[in-house]
Amino acid sequence: MSREQVLRLYLNEIKARYDYILIDCMPSLGMITINALVAADNVLIPVEAAYLPVKGLQQLIKTIGKVHRRLNPRLSIMGILLTKVDRRTNFARDISEQIRKVYGNNIHIFKNCIPMSVRAAETTAEGKSIYLHDPKGIVAEGYRHLTGEVIADEK
Repeated sequence: MSREQVLRLYLNEIKARYDYILIDCMPSLGMITINALVAADNVLIPVEAAYLPVKGLQQLIKTIGKVHRRLNPRLSIMGILLTKVDRRTNFARDISEQIRKVYGNNIHIFKNCIPMSVRAAETTAEGKSIYLHDPKGIVAEGYRHLTGEVIADEK
């Protein structure tokens, strides 16, 4: 019963101890993601700069709207973050431009993006964060800039 409320009920018990609680979900619309949306105040949507992830973005935005209307009226979209952006290709530039054109008037698109990097892909095998694996690399730098942008938007 109320299975989409489980995470929210748990987080309500502990949230007073934290300034922020980040919930990272797999790119699917299963029950874990629905629980995260019901528990969240804001959603930061990472979107890989490629065709299929962009197609999934439309469905995710619809799902966020349904969750907002039916289960969590506090839920809002903080913005869309472009990830795995290969700045060397026209394709990535075109995808980025298309996302800004289609969604930019209604949803904040972060100025910063997370670039494509082999070093970032290695973090999974290493079992380390990007800050431990490659702290001076372009991906760690991208996340530092994103953090600054998010904090600046809060003020």
